[in-house]
Amino acid sequence: MQDTAIFVGIVFVLTYIMIVWEKVHRTVVALVGAMLLVLTGIISQERAVHAIEFNTIGLLIGMMIIVSITRRTGLFEFLAVWTAKVAQARPGRIMMGLALLTAVASALLDNVTTVLLVVPVTIEIVSILRVNPVPFLIVEIIASNIGGTATLIGDPPNIMIGGYTGLSFISFIVNLAPVAIIIFIVTMAILWFLYKSSLDVEEKNRRDLLELNEFDTIDDTVLLKKCLFVLGLTILGFVLHGYLGLESASIALGGAALLLLISGAQPEGILEGVEWQVIFFFVGLFILVGALEEVGIIKMIAKSGMELTGGEMVSTGLLILWLSAVASAFVDNIPFVATMIPLVDEMGTLANVQNINPWWWALALGGCLGGNGSLVGAAANVVAVGLAERRNVQLTFLGFLKVGFPIMLLSVFIAMLYLLLFYF
Repeated sequence: MQDTAIFVGIVFVLTYIMIVWEKVHRTVVALVGAMLLVLTGIISQERAVHAIEFNTIGLLIGMMIIVSITRRTGLFEFLAVWTAKVAQARPGRIMMGLALLTAVASALLDNVTTVLLVVPVTIEIVSILRVNPVPFLIVEIIASNIGGTATLIGDPPNIMIGGYTGLSFISFIVNLAPVAIIIFIVTMAILWFLYKSSLDVEEKNRRDLLELNEFDTIDDTVLLKKCLFVLGLTILGFVLHGYLGLESASIALGGAALLLLISGAQPEGILEGVEWQVIFFFVGLFILVGALEEVGIIKMIAKSGMELTGGEMVSTGLLILWLSAVASAFVDNIPFVATMIPLVDEMGTLANVQNINPWWWALALGGCLGGNGSLVGAAANVVAVGLAERRNVQLTFLGFLKVGFPIMLLSVFIAMLYLLLFYF
């Protein structure tokens, strides 16, 4: 049994290293690692299937389908141009406006989907102004991770925590949105001060942007009304899902099915808009974590954490917060939080703590905010880099690290004060 645990641990660590290395696509790495453990019989196919968190998978697929249809209306291009015009085509104001748009959209949709929609539009707007797009993209990445912290569906770590614990959409908003708003305001003030001197623009370029008509970007008004109706209904479902007795995945997939029905869209084209590589990355990841549980590694780590903190509520909560934040910055918050979830649960059992919700909020804050520590810290970051590179915009690891890591440390410090004040 010990040899089996060692083998699983090695496979898991090598999978992590390959994900961070980024020479092979993360989805391929996760699936190869997972299938290696299944094919060697370490985890049975039945157990592997049970390890996959359907609530997370279903929620992501449902929201991606809704966004895939909504993208056809031109709504997101409209919002970007409207934001730029409200800001009078002044780069600093546009940056802050797009950051606010990104944060809000990340909270209501999810940050991966939001980045997919906002980054291409941002680069297009910035190209008209002829200013450096890199500061805009760095600010949007940071805003997406902070905004995603605020809700159950905003960031994959929260989706996984919600799916595992059953904590409601309202619970996430009540407990995480206040501190997320504070962190967003402080962070944007710092980034404004950091970049404001490098955002000069010629008057002619401002006029070119101001002459754009945002209503010209709307391609289908009838479809737009249907999408807004279903999106509103879906968000309402998230708010009420605890009272309705429905899981968030059921709400999202129900909204997707309704929109497919009333929009008349062909499913083949819509399903192409689903980020299947992200979905299968999750599948592989859940199987890997399931194998860690199967051989007892999760329980062993939990016992080590208990020995370090004695199971005391405050010290354990702060350990979870800072460990998840710093580790997520360099490992990617999705696999790390997936590993931590059963660990935190096991620690609660060993310590005989009746209410470990403060530890879940610490994990959520650490995992989501830690994603801002580097370009590999969160899936949204990686997506943004890929989109930028396809448009000949280079976001370097070191360039982002210099800005993102200090911002991450400050964000987590604020989160720590919040937890100490209200929970510990």
